[in-house]
Amino acid sequence: MSLLAILPAFALTALILAMVPGQGVAMVLRQSLTGGPRAALASVAGNASGLVLWGLCSALGLSQIFAHSPLAYNLLKYLGVSYLGFLAIQTLVTLRRASGSFDVEHGRRASGWAAYRLGLFTNLTNVKATVFAVAFIPQFVPRHFALAPGIVILAVVQASVSTLWYSSLVLGVHRAARLLTRPRVRRWLTGISATGLLFLALVLLLSSPR
Repeated sequence: MSLLAILPAFALTALILAMVPGQGVAMVLRQSLTGGPRAALASVAGNASGLVLWGLCSALGLSQIFAHSPLAYNLLKYLGVSYLGFLAIQTLVTLRRASGSFDVEHGRRASGWAAYRLGLFTNLTNVKATVFAVAFIPQFVPRHFALAPGIVILAVVQASVSTLWYSSLVLGVHRAARLLTRPRVRRWLTGISATGLLFLALVLLLSSPR
């Protein structure tokens, strides 16, 4: 299978990950409401930059580690499975709550550069983004395709998908904020997110070394 052929499945996976309620979504909504569309889009750009940086770090390290150590591969894989499973269970637990709205009411207006830094920092401190880049993206790279370039390409695809999703939130921020803070919608989205995370954990668990 070629790298081009797996792009639709990977893009859908990246979209599921971007839609999971968490610090990324909360950051974008908060920036939109307190700083306006320009600040929010600058933060979205910072978030995308973080995804590409994680991809570069993953490519530089894993292209060598996986080539020489199956043990390191398996250790990283099971750590990724464990974290994704934990995140899915944690997400499912929130279904028991009647509400759980995003914290979007507080914040200060910021310059474009400050907003960009906020988006970048939010992503670089997001464990979910780290695990996905390090333990999951490599599984999508076809065996005949060079690992390091493949990881970078897929990281750019993930950043593009994430940017499109977050930008759609920015463009319809007030409607999106009201929608996402409704308990019924939040529970529905949370359930889908948890199911998606469990699916990602299963795929990672069944993957084999390149």
